[in-house]
Amino acid sequence: MDASTAAFNSAGIDKPQQADLDRCVHCGLCLNACPTYRELGVEMDSPRGRVYQMVQVAAGQPITDSYREHIDLCLACRGCESACPSGVQYGRLVEAARAEIEAKTPRPWLTRKLRDFVFRKLLPSPALLTAAGAGLYVYQASGLQKLVRASGLSRLMGPLGEREALAPAAQIPFFFREIGKTFPPEGARRYRVAFLAGCIANVSFSRLNEATIRVLQKNGCEVVVPAGQTCCGALHVHAGIRDEARKLARRNIDAIVSDAAGGFDAIITNAAGCGSTLKEYDELLEHDPAYAERARKFKSLMRDVTEFLASIELNRAMSPVNATVTYQDSCHLAHGQKIRKAPRQLLAAIPGVVFREMPLSDICCGSAGIYNVLHTDLSMKILETKMANVELAQANVIATANPGCMIQLEAGVRKWGHGEKVMHVVELLDQAYRAAGERR
Repeated sequence: MDASTAAFNSAGIDKPQQADLDRCVHCGLCLNACPTYRELGVEMDSPRGRVYQMVQVAAGQPITDSYREHIDLCLACRGCESACPSGVQYGRLVEAARAEIEAKTPRPWLTRKLRDFVFRKLLPSPALLTAAGAGLYVYQASGLQKLVRASGLSRLMGPLGEREALAPAAQIPFFFREIGKTFPPEGARRYRVAFLAGCIANVSFSRLNEATIRVLQKNGCEVVVPAGQTCCGALHVHAGIRDEARKLARRNIDAIVSDAAGGFDAIITNAAGCGSTLKEYDELLEHDPAYAERARKFKSLMRDVTEFLASIELNRAMSPVNATVTYQDSCHLAHGQKIRKAPRQLLAAIPGVVFREMPLSDICCGSAGIYNVLHTDLSMKILETKMANVELAQANVIATANPGCMIQLEAGVRKWGHGEKVMHVVELLDQAYRAAGERR
């Protein structure tokens, strides 16, 4: 632990702050926006109920197993923030509550070691992630995955089989081939942007990263993929491991804000869940004198790729994509970053696309970082409801703006769907641009 992190902990930063708790007037307008409350109907598993419990802990009540369970069952989707008339920053509260739980909860030895490996070693390490991806690739490419699923063995594996169904497709890693490179614009340079490639995305969404760069190039962007970048820390923040999240935030700030060439017009991510945390680096480091100002500069440049593309004069040289498309709002884009129009605006710009709005499109799909792995049963119930709404939209493509949602929705299509294709909004744009290039 470095000195600045120790100062954060001693200052009592990593716990719900009274001013944030006092904003809640317990009106209950958040209840219907909460996926866990909609499924369970339990007050303590609603935003209002969880805030009430946080207030009790802040007043001196001990952290109990019950409190930990109710806070842990929260998806942190922040749908309640969009519904709240009082401006309660619930995402900030639940993340702080988890940080306090993390600091005050002794965990079994095996659990500690597993969490330490995943959060402090695996996610920040391109080498370990690539090794894990290689193992997953062998499992899938060998046909073993198809055998397990076709034979029904996965159903006999119980909870492990349910988690296996969520495994994303492993791809040839993006990281070692493209990190540190600069990609020139097509035509005159209009913008210079930094692209954050993510951590798990380098293993499971390499093709999405490549499509994102191509679309940015098509729109006059010189795309720099900074060499010193690392995991954004979103999963760490959601799990309450804020000390490690701060270390990762500092590394990303050093890699981009201190870039020798400078002059970035934007910092781009194609992962809405990552983007929400990246845009909150200023909160994460607000008490760090060495990084507070640089974190604010980082935030001022941070853009979701759909947000950025919708804000510029879009290159319209596209060929038709003949598809009926519906859109699933990624929670951390719609509720965390308040971006709803941009993805729909981009879909509307693609010739040939017939857009159909999905009922309750901004209710969480149940992915929520690693929630679907930790709470698979409840996650699948939430996903089943989402897939019923997908069916109502009568579309053959489900578009979204977050890799985690894509993994979850693909699992939903396999279990309840009708062969729908799950795509990132940028992948549809890339398809239209590439088709236009092939016609020349």
